[in-house]
Amino acid sequence: MNIRSLTRGDGVVIGAAVLLFIASFLDNYSDDKLPDGFDIPNLWESGPVLLSVVLAGIIGAGLVVFARTKSQPLKVAGLDLGQFGVAFTVFAAWSALGNVIDPSGGANNIGSTSTDGPGAGTGLVIALIATLVMAAAAIATPLVPALQAALVPAPKPAAPQPYGAQPPGGYGYPGAPQPQQPYGAQPQPGQPFGQQPAPQAAAAPAPQPAAGGDFSPFWFAVPVPRQLFAEDGSPTPIAELAPGTWYLAVEQRGATLVAQTQDGRRGVLQDTSGIQRG
Repeated sequence: MNIRSLTRGDGVVIGAAVLLFIASFLDNYSDDKLPDGFDIPNLWESGPVLLSVVLAGIIGAGLVVFARTKSQPLKVAGLDLGQFGVAFTVFAAWSALGNVIDPSGGANNIGSTSTDGPGAGTGLVIALIATLVMAAAAIATPLVPALQAALVPAPKPAAPQPYGAQPPGGYGYPGAPQPQQPYGAQPQPGQPFGQQPAPQAAAAPAPQPAAGGDFSPFWFAVPVPRQLFAEDGSPTPIAELAPGTWYLAVEQRGATLVAQTQDGRRGVLQDTSGIQRG
């Protein structure tokens, strides 16, 4: 599970789910005719509200967030769990709206004369707000760039090590050991042998074709999840690069990069816009 792949939109979904959980312990009804101190049931004590609003919303939010942490889409019986979660959040919002409009469920229409029934309680109103925000964030995250930004920003690249010093940590971020340079290559001053210098992190423009084969491997991070495709040109992605993780660019092919993941897989990154160089 890669927490750094979560986006701001996922953060909104999580926050709305927490608000919905809190609202479930508040009053389901509101009635000024009741005496003071009367024990009004909360959302957990109403079967239809519990199943169609509270649990549907929390389960939907959980599926949306869980699917986002996986590099490949998760499917059960041919259904994408992420899309299934979005549908659950929309259903929860729709059910909450119906319960707010008619909290008594038609009980006030029994008999020949309609009577005023109880109104929507605090918990039910807050549940409607929470499910509407949750559903809106789940739907809008893939469409709104501002919601696609990483929820947990990428760590800053490590400072360059003194000459001959052993870089800390392991593979997967600037400052980690990189492939050895060709025999006879000389390290640069202030740079451990076999490691490329780590410049200040900055949003890098799309790479331009290297002149004369002078491309040097470098670390980079993506601003949003990006697909990594096979080097043979297959249209099926082999991995998904997640924001907040450093990857190694080992080769440049025109405007694309050949990147290597932490588990050693190599593929072509076709969309290099806005990458952060380490």
